[in-house]
This record gives sequence, structure tokens and C-alpha cells, in this order.
Amino acid sequence: MEFRRSRRLLLLSVLGTGGSLPLALRMALAQSKQGLRTAQGELRINGKPAETGAPVRPGDVVATGAGALASFVVGQDAFLMRQNSRAELIGSGVLVSALQLVTGKLLGVFGSGGERRLVTATASIGIRGTGAYIEAEPTRTYFCLCYGNAEVSATIGGARESYSTRHHESPRYIYGDGRKRSIVPASVANHSDSELILLESLVGRSPPASFMDSPFRY
Repeated sequence: MEFRRSRRLLLLSVLGTGGSLPLALRMALAQSKQGLRTAQGELRINGKPAETGAPVRPGDVVATGAGALASFVVGQDAFLMRQNSRAELIGSGVLVSALQLVTGKLLGVFGSGGERRLVTATASIGIRGTGAYIEAEPTRTYFCLCYGNAEVSATIGGARESYSTRHHESPRYIYGDGRKRSIVPASVANHSDSELILLESLVGRSPPASFMDSPFRY
């Protein structure tokens, strides 16, 4: 009972302050629609300019320009894409079975069910029921398994790690420049607990109890 109360207080606090997120993203919590929920700055879907309310489906390519920020919902998954990013959604119906982040930064929360796959130039990552943050560069991927289960594989060299987290415990860099150790520990960077709570709210959920109960905050 005390845990539920503390989790509710934290959620109310996040909603009240909005963390560092723009007002438009905070206001999106009042609804739970599919498609593009917020769009600030230049945003394109399949090469065409898009505005709030536009549909986003598996098979689409979503891209943001300089200074842009976008959030969108596909099925039971919700995403926050930062500036100068390009993501290709793979799947059918409303199920995103895989997401290829060509470049940029993306935070996602995923509904329960089968394995999903996150792909970059240097990594292929299988995830289940997770919240995850990923940054894609030509020779390096940053990946934080915020909570859930993941199997991380390096594209070059075949290195692989499988692990679970409750609260950002094991961020990784996955390199593709031929170095001996292609998967190495990293620190939590460039994403926050409040953003994860907000994204989960867009699909009518909250992060797992183990995440909310953590004494640490990012």
C-alpha cells in the first residue's frame, strides 16, 4: 500500500513539473491516440512533412530535423525521437516487430508479447517488454536497457550479451570499428525517468513496480 502511494506521488510530481519536457508533450497525456502525438520542429514521415495527429504505422520512416522533437504511438508501443534522427519501423498491422535507427536518438517503451528487435549500423538488440534508449552513430551504438530483458549483439565480431535490468543498471556501447572488445559498459545518459513515465502513460501504462520503487532517479 505504501509503495502504491509513493509511486502515485512520484507520477503526480512528474506530471506536475513535466521534468524538462516541452509543454506539448506533457499535454499529450490527456489523450491516448495512435500516431503522431507531438511534433516540434521539422518532422517527416515517409519523406513528407507531418503534423500532430498524423498516422504512424509499421513500414513508415520517421525523420526529425535540427532542433526537432516528436512523440508517437504505434499499437502498444510509444516513442520519443530527438533531433536529427531517422527510424524505420518494421512490422504489420499495429505491431512494430523491429525498428532500425539509422541515425540519431530514440527512447521507446514496448508492450508485452514477442521479442522486438532494435537495429543500428553496429548492433542488433532483441528486447522483451522493455523500456529502452538508443543512440546510433556510424561506428558506435549507445544502448540503455531501462528495464526488461535484452540480448545485445555486435554486428562485427559476433560479441553477445544477454541480461535483465530494473532501473538503467547496464548501459552499453556497441562498437563497429573492429576493436577487440566491441561491447563495453557505459553510463546513463541523455534520457530520464520522467520521459519513460510519460511515454508509458501514452499507452495507458506505468513502468514496472521495480523501476518505480528504485531509490535512484535519472
